[in-house]
Amino acid sequence: MRRYARTLVAVALATTVVSGTAGWVTGNAQQAVTGPPPGTASWRADHALGRELPDPERDSPAEVARFFAGLTEAEQQTLAVRHPLVVGNLDGAPAELRYRANALALKASHDPRYAHLAEDPDRRILAFDPRGRGQVAEVFGDLATARRVSVIVPGSDIDAGTFDRTTDVYGTPAGMARSLYAGTGPGTAVIAWAGYTTPVGLGLDAARGTLAEAGSVRLTRFTDGLAAAGTPVTTVFCHSYGSVVCGLAAPRLHTADLVVLGSPGMRADNVAALHTGARVWAAKDPGDWIGKVPHVEFAGLGHGADPASPGFGARRVPADDADGHTGYFAPGTESLRAFTAIAEGASPA
Repeated sequence: MRRYARTLVAVALATTVVSGTAGWVTGNAQQAVTGPPPGTASWRADHALGRELPDPERDSPAEVARFFAGLTEAEQQTLAVRHPLVVGNLDGAPAELRYRANALALKASHDPRYAHLAEDPDRRILAFDPRGRGQVAEVFGDLATARRVSVIVPGSDIDAGTFDRTTDVYGTPAGMARSLYAGTGPGTAVIAWAGYTTPVGLGLDAARGTLAEAGSVRLTRFTDGLAAAGTPVTTVFCHSYGSVVCGLAAPRLHTADLVVLGSPGMRADNVAALHTGARVWAAKDPGDWIGKVPHVEFAGLGHGADPASPGFGARRVPADDADGHTGYFAPGTESLRAFTAIAEGASPA
């Protein structure tokens, strides 16, 4: 009876205190953005090239890559101009073409939430979806020459508006990616990926796996698209609720290393249950409030075992000086030095 009572208490806590970055607040329910990008209907109806265009929903990234490989440069540019929101989000399309398409889409957008993304014409925006709270991915480095490519998957309260906010910089995907890239430099590229609908605050969305399930599908297709375009992802870093996304995607992610930090759980009891061939790493700062989250999973609530616990079986990343939930990528920290080594394909000293 006492054990049953403890379980009920843990589950009650899990409904209100699961990974996020906004503090101890009540969350707002979110509806996951899924399906093909805006403009798909017009894309499907376009026969200007005299051939059927690849379907953004049904065709695989590999099929998309083969289609674009058969086009001339002029034909590719025509499609980017005619359908910027489709081409800019089309996994498998060439990265440089997606940059061009997303620059056009952002320039045409009249939504003030996205104005900051269009201010610098040199930004490499690899994905931009204005639906809902907005989704975006940005590349730091050169995918064409990178030998190693890392992807940053963020947690709660991240969208196109907060993607690169100037407050709490290392809690944002852009801030984490920029910091990691500064440590790795030439020969690598880092992608800040805010490509799924994240929970807002610490409500039921953060305690459930619904948004993470949808996010895992989008993450898998995104990384498959990079591989199909000739740039396979070698490392995926997953922060907070983003580690739930990565845990669910793990069996389908073709990556050498999977790194979780400040994780509430990965919906797996241990590394073996992730069904991945990747090296799995975990970091948790002793001062991170995520340590107060009950590591339970019951009736769909909570995210299971602590990846940083010895029993989980992940390789530990030193993080004693990370300073809270969003300090893991802060310059000068042990965790950032370790992340840099992993991103370069080595093991932390």
